[in-house]
Amino acid sequence: MAPELHARLDRSSPVPLYFQVASRLQALIERGEIGVGARIENEIDLAERLGVSRPTIRRAIQYLVERGMLIRKRGVGTQVVHPKVRRPVELSSLYDDLVSSGRTPRTEVLQLTVMPVPAQAAAALEIELGTEVTWIERLRYAGGEPLALMHNAIPLGVLRPDRADLAEHGLYELLRRAGHVPKIATQMIGARSATSAEARTLTEKRGASLLTMSRTAWDAAGHVLEYGSHVYRASRYSFELSLSTH
Repeated sequence: MAPELHARLDRSSPVPLYFQVASRLQALIERGEIGVGARIENEIDLAERLGVSRPTIRRAIQYLVERGMLIRKRGVGTQVVHPKVRRPVELSSLYDDLVSSGRTPRTEVLQLTVMPVPAQAAAALEIELGTEVTWIERLRYAGGEPLALMHNAIPLGVLRPDRADLAEHGLYELLRRAGHVPKIATQMIGARSATSAEARTLTEKRGASLLTMSRTAWDAAGHVLEYGSHVYRASRYSFELSLSTH
């Protein structure tokens, strides 16, 4: 196990010991220093190495099991399943976030067409029903695994991307290249169960938990640029917020 894990825990910190252990394990997994399929030391040995109680280790392991990063297998032990993609809640694209975190994004363009704007997108873009927009449906992969199913509506005067561009680049990168820089956005995050079609596309079980995100973005002058409605595999993805008081 990496030296970072076995560094002395801060017993004077208000952060619980189990959470300190879990955070160190999580960081090692996300950086690939503990790879997918690797076994974690048994609870007794790990507790002895770190100088903490076995219940503390058990709680740390359970925390990562609940987050979908570890799995317990009878007769095998505790193994790394997959590191989650943790995305900061800020005005950036999933493609940009995957690249910046060292993951390898790949995009499959499922649909690219000009069509009348769907009702929900029309309200978000503040345009009349029936107005034509560029409608995009993409499946985004991370590390070879499907991660997100993304739908976007873009006013025709803003951007007319082709399939090759969308397969190779993130949408916000294409907007910036066209001189439309997203500066302001409203965003809503939620959760629901996967439909049968979504489950098949994302290689999940029917009814699996999905995170949802809808966003409308504007440029600095207040011109609307895009509306997006995305779903993410909750077993592989989470949003991360930084909070502070004033």
